[in-house]
Amino acid sequence: MKKKSLKELNRITISQFKESSKIPIIFILDNIRSMSNVGAIFRISDAFLLNKIYLCGITAKPPHREIHKTALGAEESMDWEYFEDIEICLKEIKNEYEIIGLEQTDKSILCNNFEMDLSKKYAFIFGNEVEGISYKALNYCKYVIEIPQFGTKHSLNVSSAASIIAWESYKSFRFLLN
Repeated sequence: MKKKSLKELNRITISQFKESSKIPIIFILDNIRSMSNVGAIFRISDAFLLNKIYLCGITAKPPHREIHKTALGAEESMDWEYFEDIEICLKEIKNEYEIIGLEQTDKSILCNNFEMDLSKKYAFIFGNEVEGISYKALNYCKYVIEIPQFGTKHSLNVSSAASIIAWESYKSFRFLLN
């Protein structure tokens, strides 16, 4: 066994990425305080061909050295937009996307029980590392899903959670890519 070289990985250029088909998923970051998490979510979004990222509230935006450390250039390939107020963002997208919060609530659906409709587009909201999704954002959610956990901890790092949701979304929508 040998590791693949960069050439063997067949990486596409940023311009090829921009032109490529994406899955109909956007991530909305609601007051994410860690720039490392923001950068990691850019990198995850690039890896799984997500459509766009919306940065809201106190969430840092590129260009920034701390974001770049974990994004490794994905902040250049991914389309993104910043909104000071998440409610303005959600009002803008609510007619085009099914808005889904990733949060533990009395009405959450376990993500393994949530089936995506391939005829729809989805916007997943990820909340602050301590407070979670704001109530302002939660009020716009058609669904709230949570990732099942079985150990002593009851939460995952936001970028870890984003990885799981990105992969599950990609598995559902990959058949629609050309």
